[in-house]
Amino acid sequence: MADNTFSKKYEKELQGQVEFLQKYLPRIDSSLDITDVQRDYSDGVVRGNLVEFKTMIENLNTVLSQAIKYLSSMRIKGRPIPANIILISLNNTKAYVYRSDEYLEHIEKVYIGAASRNNEKFVAGEATEKLDYSNPAEEERMIGILRTEKYTKIHIDENCIVGWALSFYKQYPTATKAEFIGDETGEVRIIGEIRKPEKFREYIYPYTGRSNKKFRYLMDRLNDVLHKKNLGAFYTHPLYAEKSLELVRKAIERVPEGNDYVIIDRCAGTGNLESSMTEEELSHTIVSTYEYYEYKVLMEAFGDKVRHTIPPTERIDTFNGGMVRGANALSREYITNETIKQYIDNPKCTIILFENPPFADTTSIEHQKKNAGKKSTEWKQYYASKEMREEVKGPALNDLGNVFIWSAFKYYLRQPTDSYIVYSPVKYWKAQHLIHKKFLGGFAFNRKHFHTNIAAAIMVALWSNEEDTKLDSFKISAYDINAKDELVFVRNLPIKKIHSSYSQKYFDKRTFADDIDGGVLCSKDGTERIESKTIRVKPITNENIVGYMAVYSSGFDNPDNMASLLVAGRYDGNGFYLRNDNYLEKLPMFAASRYVTYNREWTERSRIMKSGDSEASYRDDIKKGLLKEYLLKCLLFTVLEPQNHMREFVGTDGRHYKNQLCLDTTNGETLADKSLKLLKKSDKERLMLELWDKILKQAKETSNYNPAYNYGLYQIKTELNTTHLDPETGDSVADYPELNGNIETLACLVKDYYLSDIVPNLFKYEFLK
Repeated sequence: MADNTFSKKYEKELQGQVEFLQKYLPRIDSSLDITDVQRDYSDGVVRGNLVEFKTMIENLNTVLSQAIKYLSSMRIKGRPIPANIILISLNNTKAYVYRSDEYLEHIEKVYIGAASRNNEKFVAGEATEKLDYSNPAEEERMIGILRTEKYTKIHIDENCIVGWALSFYKQYPTATKAEFIGDETGEVRIIGEIRKPEKFREYIYPYTGRSNKKFRYLMDRLNDVLHKKNLGAFYTHPLYAEKSLELVRKAIERVPEGNDYVIIDRCAGTGNLESSMTEEELSHTIVSTYEYYEYKVLMEAFGDKVRHTIPPTERIDTFNGGMVRGANALSREYITNETIKQYIDNPKCTIILFENPPFADTTSIEHQKKNAGKKSTEWKQYYASKEMREEVKGPALNDLGNVFIWSAFKYYLRQPTDSYIVYSPVKYWKAQHLIHKKFLGGFAFNRKHFHTNIAAAIMVALWSNEEDTKLDSFKISAYDINAKDELVFVRNLPIKKIHSSYSQKYFDKRTFADDIDGGVLCSKDGTERIESKTIRVKPITNENIVGYMAVYSSGFDNPDNMASLLVAGRYDGNGFYLRNDNYLEKLPMFAASRYVTYNREWTERSRIMKSGDSEASYRDDIKKGLLKEYLLKCLLFTVLEPQNHMREFVGTDGRHYKNQLCLDTTNGETLADKSLKLLKKSDKERLMLELWDKILKQAKETSNYNPAYNYGLYQIKTELNTTHLDPETGDSVADYPELNGNIETLACLVKDYYLSDIVPNLFKYEFLK
């Protein structure tokens, strides 16, 4: 007889799902909680079982199809595939058990769109078991199944190998690429995990492909994250590679009559750039790559088509710790390689370099997070890097790609008709002035399609080996790739050179006789910095100090890291103390530093940079009184912008550090409030201020509110607008929904205001260029 404790009916699937798991997880595995189970956008994975809940299952076909799509997603992510699929119909207490191996063909497909859509045509087989868990015996049987931990083996293919590589390196962080994809071809025969599964033997079938050619467009993604950063990424989308051949052919047209020519790619990877070349073009091409398994694929794909490979064949000693001996393009051995040098030394041969150099910036946030700066700068000890340091100074030395660019002109290009077609962010020309050559054409491509998560502009430019010191700007055509995998023209983009930085033109470097040494410093989040390591600024106090502004780097690679407003000095410096006599005219620097936060178009990031080039015009217009209203608008934006990390607090030195750039006047008028009374407010500005008043009123009703402080928006967000975890769903829930909602709405208003009222003058005065 059925147990009437199961008579509850659910209107919402989530409620039933949570109560089911709360009821049964203690019997299945008491170490699990709901957050352990709910993942991969499915209702739950319990040991070796995918569980899918519905209030009432009316069509097993569609529900099973949805579950199969979840398993497909898990396979692509490199997650073990549970052996069982259990469909739970909550309101009639039915459990339908299916074996996932019977649907492996469907699991190994790739599905586009939401799992809940387009399931109507799927036909399910018979369930292995049908259980009514209101019956104690069948309930116990269901619990027994949920306790099982078996998995269905899947086949490795190009759709899932990246996911399984990430899982492999995550579980075994010291493993090498050879241990994952090693094959039996070549002189070094390390059999990798995909061919002889040991660690994943319960999850995958052995991959039977003789070589790794099938994965040639993914080889750069089959390293762990840091290894990818150290080597750089060699992948170029085929559509972009084909488009850039227009520049190669333009370079070939420049070859003098009677000359031979060679196209050299020192970092070919698996040959993406060469994939669309004609047989004739390939017959003039020399390729090399430094990573061993990419070299093997490159040889298999192009060894019999190109003029030369470096090295020409694999030998016993070619494998060198995962790298290719003799193929380090920045080594002296490579630069003096006789195969290449015969063409360099031949005046009747035109040299064309065509490359997507590895991009590895050792100041990147990835390296900082992994504390891997030293390990990732091994390339700085290479011959070309050392030689470059003799001629080049400054931040250009931090980019591995720049060494390729510098060395191209230093060692390879000799004649005016020699050419370099190179993929790279524009800063090497725009901000770092690494080269001064004649520009013959180029394109902008979306970095998102280069196996990265960053939507930014990558320039591929054709440079002639001719000096051009007067070139100050040019235009390139931008192309994106749409959902149909088609090349789409976006628009023509201007590229303008930057000649000066904020620190050179705008930083306030004054000292005052009444400056007092001492005081606290702040971390980037606005709190007092207690740790004494990496302190690079002297703390000072003065009644005329409003705060500390750090806005540095011409680019926007880490925009939040490189833009701060704090009540005291930032511990690592990179800025200046704001003084109350001229703080307003400094605010456009802070506003400009937020540009890519509010304009996320890929055409802007890496192309638009910060400059001090129009400082004279800007100061002249300030003197004329033309910018009074605009500077007040910048102030309004600043006080409502969450990257303004000014917090009011009492420091360990006993001083009360006040937030003067906020509109809370509970404890006295602030500098910002006093100044903004002079602003002739528009309707949109009044609306933002009215919403701010609501936020402040609601903030004062929160439990953490301190009546001794004047609060800015950021301090309200981080200290007063608290959240808690819902014990049933595991979701973060706002403790003060109205306050939270108003903060979110204000953020939308501030974004629109920034783009319409702030940005135009930032470009006019070249704070953005």
